[in-house]
Amino acid sequence: MSKSALVFGASGVTGWSFVNEFLNDYPKPGIWKRIHGLTNRPLPQQQSQWPNDPRLNIVSGIDLLKGSQEDLEAELKQKIPDVTDVTHVYYLAYQASTDVEQELQDAVNMFKRSTIAMDKLAPNLEFLVLQTGAKMYGCHLLDKHPTDYLHVPHKESQPRLKDPYHDSLFYHPQLDWITQYARDKPWSWCDTRPDIIIGFVPNQNFYSLGTVMGIYLSLWREVHGEGSEAPFPGTDKSWKAVSNDSSSDMIARQTIHLSLNPDKVEKGSAYNVADERRPSSWEKKWPVLCDIFGLKGTGPATNPPEMRKFIKDNFATWEKLEKERGLQTGHADSPKTFPGFEYFLMTQFDFDRQYDMEKMYATGFKGERGTREAWGGVFERMRKAKVIP
Repeated sequence: MSKSALVFGASGVTGWSFVNEFLNDYPKPGIWKRIHGLTNRPLPQQQSQWPNDPRLNIVSGIDLLKGSQEDLEAELKQKIPDVTDVTHVYYLAYQASTDVEQELQDAVNMFKRSTIAMDKLAPNLEFLVLQTGAKMYGCHLLDKHPTDYLHVPHKESQPRLKDPYHDSLFYHPQLDWITQYARDKPWSWCDTRPDIIIGFVPNQNFYSLGTVMGIYLSLWREVHGEGSEAPFPGTDKSWKAVSNDSSSDMIARQTIHLSLNPDKVEKGSAYNVADERRPSSWEKKWPVLCDIFGLKGTGPATNPPEMRKFIKDNFATWEKLEKERGLQTGHADSPKTFPGFEYFLMTQFDFDRQYDMEKMYATGFKGERGTREAWGGVFERMRKAKVIP
């Protein structure tokens, strides 16, 4: 065992799976001697749902924006005594804000400060990963997404967004900075680009489609009964649009594969990460998801249900279910939930945005996961953690 991993944002949807894969010895036993999971909020090991493994060091409460650069480095050194052994850094941290300009500044500063710190503290550093995403292809611009110079399937070689959208996306200054900073460093790096991330988190997460979907379908079954029809909570156009699911487990595996094979990765290059080579659609996925919950998934209704509204309207039923089944509280609805994100994802992503996955698979990675395995695994973890019945 010669590798030591440090994950920034370990309690997030993606970060949780990275730590879980390390502790389950991906890609094979005998590689990972130490795993440091950095979380902003406290996360006890028992609640984490990670294996109880002496290699794991959960570090909570480090604010990447607090104090001077020297203060941050001193705190990292204090809370991670063997930080000098770290060989692989996975930067997955994100701090959401409704203030776009503040979000951009924080995102860039958090990444800069953490990278400078690890470059200084970890003389054995071999590889660093920055996770970006489908915003690189303008998918977040919805009906304004450019089609004249960004085409499906989206390839990593496509040009960046042009003005007026370029300067509002914090990935760009992050990438510009790391490209210059790491130019002469002995360690390598890459950025990975998932689409909407499907995954499990043991503590409250306020921007997770997998969490909301699991709660929504559990509640639908409770209200309407097992075997009932569950119409798709979206539009005719979003029902047909094709894309690639990016489950957190597969993101982790593909990213770990890249980081352990630097000879196959051009320094500073980008990689799309997703479950399968071929894209899919809600038309294919929705019936599968509903079947996992004993429901019959049907197409869009004339007035499609809105997931957040349905949860709020039937919240008393959910609270009763929590008490009867001994479920965790605080997951179904919270003032901290990013307002309307489920509606946004289910209705306004109504255009094809599929990925070209050839670059990833050209590195020798071979795994693929279908809808039932990828989403079903998330729901099963939610049941085990008592988030859903």
